[in-house]
Amino acid sequence: MGKLQEFEITLNNNKTTYSPGESLSGTLKISIAQPIPCKAIKVNCQGFCGVTSKSNDTDWTEEEQYFSSSVSIADKGTLKEGEHSFPFKFLLPAAAPASFEGPYGRIIYRVRAFIETPRFAKDYKIEKPFSMLYTVNLNEIPGIQEPSSSSVTKNFSYMLVKNGTVVLNAESDMRGYIAGQIIKVSAEIENKSEKSTGHVVASLMQKVTYNTKKPTYDLRAVAEVEGPGVKGGNKTVWKEQIIVPTLHQSSLTDGNLIHVCYYIQVYLKYPEVSLTLPIYIGNVAVDPTLPSSSRPVPPMPAPRNNSTPAPSPTAPAETDLPSLPPRTTPKPAPKPRPRSCYVASPSAPPADLYPELPGVANYNGEMTKSAQIESGSQVAVSPNAFSYAPGLSFRKRQNGLSALPLSSSSSPQDTNRDHMSASASLPPNYRSSAYPHEPPPSYDDSFNT
Repeated sequence: MGKLQEFEITLNNNKTTYSPGESLSGTLKISIAQPIPCKAIKVNCQGFCGVTSKSNDTDWTEEEQYFSSSVSIADKGTLKEGEHSFPFKFLLPAAAPASFEGPYGRIIYRVRAFIETPRFAKDYKIEKPFSMLYTVNLNEIPGIQEPSSSSVTKNFSYMLVKNGTVVLNAESDMRGYIAGQIIKVSAEIENKSEKSTGHVVASLMQKVTYNTKKPTYDLRAVAEVEGPGVKGGNKTVWKEQIIVPTLHQSSLTDGNLIHVCYYIQVYLKYPEVSLTLPIYIGNVAVDPTLPSSSRPVPPMPAPRNNSTPAPSPTAPAETDLPSLPPRTTPKPAPKPRPRSCYVASPSAPPADLYPELPGVANYNGEMTKSAQIESGSQVAVSPNAFSYAPGLSFRKRQNGLSALPLSSSSSPQDTNRDHMSASASLPPNYRSSAYPHEPPPSYDDSFNT
């Protein structure tokens, strides 16, 4: 290599297989005999796919790049003679597909190093490939524990004049396998003709699709077993096993340029009747103790949606009130509230609240001298002066009088007047009122208040 004695990429722990999402780290070793002027020293990590319509052709018709990361490990200057070591590190993407190599395309991953020299000088480059192993957990595929089954009926003619019918039913024990596992295949063959059938064959097929403008299909049998035919008018059940070799994982998405799938083909050599049983090849084996993702999950009970609207926080609902349990302890007596009572000596507010009323009583229920003098002269006093109830007022008489005179006279000519006065000064009827809900206080409670 002239001035360059050693130019090598070494991956840490000599690791050559990585998984998506892992970090890749290594060292670039350079040993030179003479100084080399350089513009930059770079390391690149790349993953891409290329497909073609010609076998073993590297002139790709279609290309797809998954990622490309570069890091500059040395700037412009002169690389002195001797040995140099430059570490590097990359983070692999989590969505990269597995490595693959076929006759019509490849999925390639590699680390490349470049020494860029000034104009008219020779550039140096080197690359080291590595493999990407994509993990396919078969337990995440719906219905993976269920058998793969199919059926076909074939009508055929033989000896130019006779017709016959063959019914072929086949199934596998499940739908997912890893390398080294055994595929159990069973086939039921019913020959409704008088002619014997050819041998029955079960093949593990790999189908690779290279998606170009005109897709190319690569189909090959990776494993195969064979059994005897069925005589005319007979019905037989054929069972066989296939060992899975080391294979590329099944592609679970269809967006890549290369798509890999597998199936078991069961067919008769005569008459030409065949059927296919799709399966998956992965890295993590099916765990029979885990519940199958294809089994229906019982629905969660939906929350009840009552048509009755919820009561307002400020106004309680009038209907559909929950029933309360019976009280076991006596309800405490309600706190007495001051109200007007029709008694012989009613309690009255302080006289200073109504200074203009001469008939207001003091706290002891005694009338002042001026009030006694005025009571003899029939002075009109508002009955509201004898009430503590807020908002309580007495109805006015129909004749327009604003108040009734206070008098102790009970003569026959004043009977009608006393009757009207008594009805006007009675307390309100609590039976017809919506408020308050509790009964009025007793005499003693009113007096104590």
